Amino acid sequence: MVCEKDPLVQKVCELYEQISGLESLKPSRDVNMLFTQLVVTCMPPSPIDVTKLCKRIQEIRSKLIRLCGEAEGLLESHFSTILGSYENPPHHLNIFPYYSNYLKLSLLEFNILTKHCSNLPSKVAFVGSGPLPLTSIVLASFHLTTTSFHNYDIDPSANSKALQLVSSNPDLSERMFFHTTDIMDVTNALKDYDVVFLAALVGMDKDEKVRVIDHLAKYMAPGAVLMLRSAHGARAFLYPVVDPCDLRGFEVLSIFHPTDEVINSVVIARKFPMTKHSADQQQPMKLPNKFFDIEMFNPLNHVNLMEELDIQEQLS
Repeated sequence: MVCEKDPLVQKVCELYEQISGLESLKPSRDVNMLFTQLVVTCMPPSPIDVTKLCKRIQEIRSKLIRLCGEAEGLLESHFSTILGSYENPPHHLNIFPYYSNYLKLSLLEFNILTKHCSNLPSKVAFVGSGPLPLTSIVLASFHLTTTSFHNYDIDPSANSKALQLVSSNPDLSERMFFHTTDIMDVTNALKDYDVVFLAALVGMDKDEKVRVIDHLAKYMAPGAVLMLRSAHGARAFLYPVVDPCDLRGFEVLSIFHPTDEVINSVVIARKFPMTKHSADQQQPMKLPNKFFDIEMFNPLNHVNLMEELDIQEQLS
């Protein structure tokens, strides 16, 4: 069992104590420094399996993920307010310190999507878009340039800030829509989307995440694609992990684990081609036990970005 004696775990716990002692998680020198240290600690590829952590460290991990989520939301809100003051905010997205990561992640997700889908989607939903919906904006601007994006967030102030970013842009304002609602209250409308993206921090523990996935499985159209963000190795101290067994009602197509500064793993799954979802009858496909590297295009240079666990053979 991985526990307190592991140097990486010791460092993460030390940083957790410092972060949890902060008066505020709003962007500041101390906040930025501590979260940068945390990301740098967790970024290198690691064999650590967070499911085998002892109970105390599991509890710290859960609290740390929530602290990361809160800090990320405050950071995005801060920069969304700044960007909203510009005449054409999408032209200034590079002031956000992690914009280059979003460029890489969006290109990665687009490449994964086109690998598994013969047609580009005409209508996409992004669940948990937040005050700075960079994935939607980048995909709409550079990759899915005729697709409409429906962004869902439970926070009205987040949607208000997000709308301000695209309202003055003649193209994006026509293709980006914002819905202030709990995705658990959205039912038949989910059938309209070819692809649904689920943000990493929607459902910050296992039970919450599975409830959302089960809801999407119930109401998404048969054959529609679900794109999820997960985490692997030590990066699971920063974000929740989505396991293939969580995807009841879906066929898991691929799981990609980046090894560069893009933190999130990407999971792509397809809703089973049936008209009625039944969690008891439809279990996710078992994954073949093989890992191999693939070459993916990096916007900055060509490198071997990730490991891919790919489901290519049909399992009986």
